[in-house]
Amino acid sequence: MKKKILIVMANYYDKISLGLLNSAKKKLSQPVSLIQVPGVFEIPVVIANNIKKYDGFIAIGCVIKGQTPHFDFISKASIDAIMKLSIESKKPIGNGIITCLNLKQAMSRRKKGQEAASAVLSVLKSIKK
Repeated sequence: MKKKILIVMANYYDKISLGLLNSAKKKLSQPVSLIQVPGVFEIPVVIANNIKKYDGFIAIGCVIKGQTPHFDFISKASIDAIMKLSIESKKPIGNGIITCLNLKQAMSRRKKGQEAASAVLSVLKSIKK
């Protein structure tokens, strides 16, 4: 039985997010659904609203450090919310949100989507239903 997977992609840094998306899709052998949101802060609410419709999720996006502590707040809040959703729903959510110090670092990490997809597939395989 095929599992239903939703990718939620923050498109604030569209080139980076598309790289993460393409990387994730290379690991997936089945069609997946995609919802785009403006930034990583919006990812958890979209997953929460779709939690009963899918077996697993992949969160994709990028946060780049700027001159203010905004980076720290957004990164922590988003990742904490995703972890809480995963634990409460008992469904895997692959964390493909990269947090980088600059654009160059972000561009070099665009293949991290594949790791998030692999994690979701691995957990789904281990869950017996």
